[in-house]
Amino acid sequence: MAVDTAVIGTEFEPVDITVDAARLRFFAKAIGETNPVYTDVEAAKAAGHKDLPVPPTFLFSIELDSPDPFAWLSDLGVDLRFVLHGEQAFTYHSIAYPGDTLTAKSTIADVYSKKGGALEFFVKDTAVTRADGSAVADLKSVLVVRNPGVGK
Repeated sequence: MAVDTAVIGTEFEPVDITVDAARLRFFAKAIGETNPVYTDVEAAKAAGHKDLPVPPTFLFSIELDSPDPFAWLSDLGVDLRFVLHGEQAFTYHSIAYPGDTLTAKSTIADVYSKKGGALEFFVKDTAVTRADGSAVADLKSVLVVRNPGVGK
């Protein structure tokens, strides 16, 4: 498959979630987070928070709530068996807490290939905001697609 740069600028339907304390605790446990600030409200308050703060990488999971979070890749003809997670970056603007309704709005920011097309890269930028429009974070993810038939 050849990278089609025409997809740059493609925007996805926003994904909304309302942050739930039980989900934050589950996420913290799933990633092996041991800091009680992410699981115990009293520890969070003692650290200066009003409630459990959203763990740093939790925001990446918002889009996984959509019915088929990787449909956009399939729609582009990408064989999901050859997709690798290449990079993830977060720029935080504020802390989210239980009760906050968050919206993740993503755009394909770039596509490019390396090694003669053997590796293709999709860069996706995501803005996470609260219901009032205030910024929570900007996320950047890079997915790598390995094309096993290229370069052999």
